[in-house]
Amino acid sequence: MMQNPQILAALQERLDGLVGSPSGYMESLPKVVKRRVNALKNLQVKCAHIEAKFYEEVHELERKYAALYQPLFDKRSDIVKAAYEPTEEECEWKADEEEELTEEMKEKAKVEEEKKDEEKEDPKGIPEFWLTVFKNVDLLSDMLQEHDEPILKHLQDIKVKFSDPGQPMSFSLEFYFEPNEFFTNTLLTKTYKMRSEPDENDPFSFDGPEIMGCTGCTIDWTKGKNITLKTIKKKQKHKGRGTVRTVTKTVPNDSFFNFFTPPDVPESGDLDEDSEAVLAADFEIGHFIRERIVPRAVLYFTGEAIEDDDDDEGEEEGEEENDPDYDPKVGGRAYC
Repeated sequence: MMQNPQILAALQERLDGLVGSPSGYMESLPKVVKRRVNALKNLQVKCAHIEAKFYEEVHELERKYAALYQPLFDKRSDIVKAAYEPTEEECEWKADEEEELTEEMKEKAKVEEEKKDEEKEDPKGIPEFWLTVFKNVDLLSDMLQEHDEPILKHLQDIKVKFSDPGQPMSFSLEFYFEPNEFFTNTLLTKTYKMRSEPDENDPFSFDGPEIMGCTGCTIDWTKGKNITLKTIKKKQKHKGRGTVRTVTKTVPNDSFFNFFTPPDVPESGDLDEDSEAVLAADFEIGHFIRERIVPRAVLYFTGEAIEDDDDDEGEEEGEEENDPDYDPKVGGRAYC
C-alpha cells in the first residue's frame, strides 16, 4: 500500500498539515545559540543535496527496471494488435475461490460463449483496448470528446521511455498508432523534463524531483481531419455602413489530442493562471499514465484496477474521518 503514489501524496499532505506555525521561541534565543542553529541549517542544505542525489539514483533504477518490463509490455502489445496469438496455456486463468463455478455452470457458460462467437465475426487481437482504458479512467475520460474516439480506436500501444544515462532527467510517453485516415504519424510523443536539485535561493523547499516543463509533437493531420480546430460562423456589423456580413473563423476545439501541444514555459518560468492550471493538470495526467496506466493497462481495461483505486481511497477517507485531528482543508504537494 505504501508504494501507491496517491497514498504517499495524501500522507505528504497530512504531514505538511501537521507542521503548524512558529512558536516564537527562536527569536528569544541568545545570539550564540542562533549561530549554532545556523550551523544546523547549513547541515540541512547538505541533506537536501544528498536527497536530490538519492532521487537521481531512483531515476536510474527506474530506467534499469523499465528495460526488464519492456519485453512483457511488447508481448502485451503484440496480443492487443493481433501480431501474436497466445497459447492455450498462456490464456488459462485460475479464478479466485469465490469466482469458481460448478462444472455444470462452466459447461453452460462455455456453450453460451461459443454461440455468441458463432454469431460474430472473428475479431483480431483485442479491439479498442486503449480506448476502453481511457474511457474507464475518469482522469482520461474527462479529456475525451466524441470525435476523439474513432482516432483512439487506432491506438496500438503506449510506452514510457526514460532519458539516457548521463542526460538530464526526463521521461517520454510514446503513443503508437496504426495507419489511419486522420493523420500520417504512426508515433506521437510527449516529453516531460524533470529536475532533482534544490533551488539555490530556497533549498529548504526541495521535496523531490519536479517536472519543469514538457514538449509535445506536431501532428500531421490529413486535410479536413484536424479535430483540434473547428470552424465557426460569426455575424459582423460594419461600423460605417451598418451592413452585416458572415465571417468564418477557425478556433481551437476541445480534444484529447491537445495533450500534444502544451503551453510553452518561458525561461523566466512566469505563467498566467490559465497556463499554470493547464500545465498542472497536464503534469498530473502525464505522471498518472507513466506510473499507473502503462504498467497496469489490462487491469484498467477490465476495471479491476479502478476497483482497487476506489478501495484505497475509501480506506483512506475512512481513516481520515475517524481521526480527530483530520482537517479536510489541509493542502500539500505530490511527488512528480
